[in-house]
Amino acid sequence: MKANLKNLLTIIGILVVINVISHFFFKRIDLTADQRYTLSETSLNIIKEVKEPLYVDVFLEGNFPGEFKKLQTETRQLLEEFKAYNSNIVFDFVNPLEDGDETETMQQFLDRGLTPINVTLDDKGKQTQEVVFPWAVVTYGNKSTKVPLLKNMMGASTAEKVVSSVQHLEYAFANAFNTVAKSKEKKVAIIKGNGEMHELLIADFLKSVRENYYIGPFTLDSVATSPQNTIKALKKYDLAIIAKPTETFTDEEKQVLDQFIINGGKTMWLIDQVTMEMDSLYTETGSNLAYPRDLNLNDMFFKYGIRIKPDLIKDLQASPIALATGKQGSATQYTQFPWLYSPAIFPEIKNPIVSNLDMIKFEFANPIELLKNDIKKTVLLTSSKYSKPVGTPIEVSLNMVGEQPDPKEFAQNTGYIPTAVLLEGKFNSVYQNRVLPFEDKTFSATGKSTKMIVISDGDVVKNQLDKNYQPLELGYDKWTNKLYANKEFMMNCINYLLDDNGLINIRSKEVDLPLLDQEKVYENYTQSQIITVGLPIVILSLFGIAFTFLRKRKYGK
Repeated sequence: MKANLKNLLTIIGILVVINVISHFFFKRIDLTADQRYTLSETSLNIIKEVKEPLYVDVFLEGNFPGEFKKLQTETRQLLEEFKAYNSNIVFDFVNPLEDGDETETMQQFLDRGLTPINVTLDDKGKQTQEVVFPWAVVTYGNKSTKVPLLKNMMGASTAEKVVSSVQHLEYAFANAFNTVAKSKEKKVAIIKGNGEMHELLIADFLKSVRENYYIGPFTLDSVATSPQNTIKALKKYDLAIIAKPTETFTDEEKQVLDQFIINGGKTMWLIDQVTMEMDSLYTETGSNLAYPRDLNLNDMFFKYGIRIKPDLIKDLQASPIALATGKQGSATQYTQFPWLYSPAIFPEIKNPIVSNLDMIKFEFANPIELLKNDIKKTVLLTSSKYSKPVGTPIEVSLNMVGEQPDPKEFAQNTGYIPTAVLLEGKFNSVYQNRVLPFEDKTFSATGKSTKMIVISDGDVVKNQLDKNYQPLELGYDKWTNKLYANKEFMMNCINYLLDDNGLINIRSKEVDLPLLDQEKVYENYTQSQIITVGLPIVILSLFGIAFTFLRKRKYGK
């Protein structure tokens, strides 16, 4: 008896010691080959700042196909991982259509920008339609933000979208946690004064930027009267965005921007080097002249290590446009045609800014030439293999949609023309060893290490307007009902330029999810049912019979 009591006390003592040790030495082991459940150091640092309950409402609940079940499972397991490191993270899976009026519920979600999708349930040929809400909402105090759980990928199957979405989950939630839990710090200046794009046409982009950063317009008009004060004021910002200027920059304005860069300021340039707009083609003639635009920025870009050529890129991998082709009754009929001056660019390099992105729509893009200097240059986006530059001036007409382009003509060119470039390093001033446009006692010829992104198309950040002249989501084309990845690309650029905690690097994480071959599943459906359902029942029955026989044999005597 004493021995048993001693053993019991020993076991209890060991368990107590193990619990005490585990309290001070917390460790979780991820046995997956791709380490999909191992949170990055960046994610852990973000959730450390969560001191109060942070609520995550996931609307991925209900009756839907196996692919969405997989997305649901991966989302739940990831949130459990977050919760294991910080108990203040509270999550709940909700079926929004379980209670209440379906039409009213869907309208409420649409008003909040949480667009549902229709999916088809296919059970051996029997098909039914279900509504799925692949969204989550993160709330912390009085701040809230939405999290898209299913990435948009044109032409991809649901299974392929789920794989891409799972790779994106940690970044999506970590970014949302960072948005609601962290106070704004960085400041973004939207440069004005040189015919830049109207705020209504970049409203959706500005709205997204405002979630994480302070943002405000900064006019360069004051350069004419007080250039020194303008430089001083601009240096208070961390990033300057120059979105599709159409008027020439003066040398004084260039010096202000140059010194902002030299002193470590980040910049994002969205430049149209050719004057051409789609709206100018919707006339009686259906044509217009495309000609070079002189912004007086060539010497700046040349000094920094690039040149934007005054050519247009023609690409066989193009976005469609919708043109009226007739009437059916009282309704105008629209037909979609490929528009070769609108490259649909699919990112192909492994860089956190563009990894795991869908197609990005460009419009009248220009080639970027890389020049040799000490600046590190990373080409983020290029046109397709079947693309070529077209010199300007040139007449552009809607009649070209009826042309039959010869692929051999495009194959003769090298293709892969750069349209977006990241530059990093210590830039030299464009006014190095030159007479300054205005006196500046703080002038520096060589600067601090900084970054800039140059995109050879201003329309990549332009959102369309609805019938009430309200901005639509950036990347959505109302004429073709397609959603491109422009918004995600632009936000990745901003986050990379201003990101000090490495959040953007989580986007490089890759997850390997094996996909079921549906054809093989249906082909071996009966066999699979027998193996997975029938065989276990047979084994249990045999075990029961054998157990009963042996028991009777043993105790029947």
